[in-house]
Amino acid sequence: MTDIRDLRNAPAMPGELTDETPAGSTIGDLAKAPGPTKVPAARYTSPEFAALELERLWPHVWQVACTIDHVRDPGDWYEYTCGPLSVLLVRGQDSKLRAFQNVCRHRGNELCAGSGTGMTEIRCNYHRWCWDLSGRLREVPSRKGFGALRNDDYPLFEAQVGTWGPLVFVNLDLDAEPLEEFLSPVIDDAAFLRPDELACRAIVTVPLPCNWKTGIDAFSETYHVQGIHRQMLCSTDDVNSPQADWPRHGKLGQPYGIPSPRLRDGATDDEIWASFVATQGARAGAPDPDNPGPVPERHDGESMRTLLARLIREKSASEGVDLGAFTDEQVTDLHQYNCFPNISPVFLAESLSCIRTRPGTTPDDCYLDIISCPRLPAGATDRGPRPIDVTLDAETADLGAVFNQDIANLRRAQRGLHQLGLTHLTLSREERRIISLHRNLERYLGIQDGFPE
Repeated sequence: MTDIRDLRNAPAMPGELTDETPAGSTIGDLAKAPGPTKVPAARYTSPEFAALELERLWPHVWQVACTIDHVRDPGDWYEYTCGPLSVLLVRGQDSKLRAFQNVCRHRGNELCAGSGTGMTEIRCNYHRWCWDLSGRLREVPSRKGFGALRNDDYPLFEAQVGTWGPLVFVNLDLDAEPLEEFLSPVIDDAAFLRPDELACRAIVTVPLPCNWKTGIDAFSETYHVQGIHRQMLCSTDDVNSPQADWPRHGKLGQPYGIPSPRLRDGATDDEIWASFVATQGARAGAPDPDNPGPVPERHDGESMRTLLARLIREKSASEGVDLGAFTDEQVTDLHQYNCFPNISPVFLAESLSCIRTRPGTTPDDCYLDIISCPRLPAGATDRGPRPIDVTLDAETADLGAVFNQDIANLRRAQRGLHQLGLTHLTLSREERRIISLHRNLERYLGIQDGFPE
């Protein structure tokens, strides 16, 4: 078995991760650059590498824990887990949101599990030590047996907490940079999407038999569209999508309503419409993916893209959502970010689906979470009902054609990574956001050998 120290320093693990490609503006540009990038396959299967991540990554990086709709009222609380780490988020009676390590200062018992409302104190069920919602110890049963024990010496262990739009982030490292600095330049770049107008309705969790990186990689490139999402090709340009490449995060703009250049003969309007309905027709008021019907009647001068924009606007307006501040391109297209290390906020003009993967108990399992946040009706003062959190079985979950295809493939992707002949993944410039993930992993894990700056 490889020692963790070898994983930190030996060039056999990180040394072949090279990238001589200058940043490009589109996936098509990046694909023209010479030479693939190689990433050690053991990063996805090795218990030692997973242990190094647990030591050097997860306790020091900002992570999405839940949404403000889970903890919006005094007394609301929510437990977030990442591998063996557990963080308790609590909205205090002073309306301040706080985060604590989910552990009793007495004997290490877990304080809370799940989520709830109406909390007035944080009491350990083991020996009944009790803290107020600001994390200050206020009660110790049979206190005399401990001798001199001051409440101020035993507060709950704090964690950093911050918000962006509807998302709540936590960081166990009190010395880590502020959330706004960590997410830069994503917050400014996504400001036009007005994320504060989004409210969470559900978090859907699917346990998967793959590494957390295998899971998030599936949402970090469009190279696989031609493989497992072929129904998208008639309505999606998966090659020339604008891409931003930042030091820590990335972005993809996915245009809809035009066919992929991979289709030699292009696509007819009927084929574009059928493809769009099969993958996201509910956005345009066509919810049956198997029965697209004819292309809706177009206004004078409307292209397929402007037709889709009008239909999406009309569908949103029927639900009280005003998309008037967005251009037709912003309404039609997808705006996807990849935020290091494990989330992909996928914005449409009318919604956000934040995709998150979290490590499980072994390198070969993880949790895929889909945080669903529709846009609130214009002028809404009520954020609506409290979100529901559900866990679905990977074999039976029905999350729509595209998600279903990704989930079905991830099992195969992880099994293949264990085959003896596969020492390295070979990545193209179309997979640059995966390359960026590994470049940043090396920085957090302290792996330097062979890494070009």
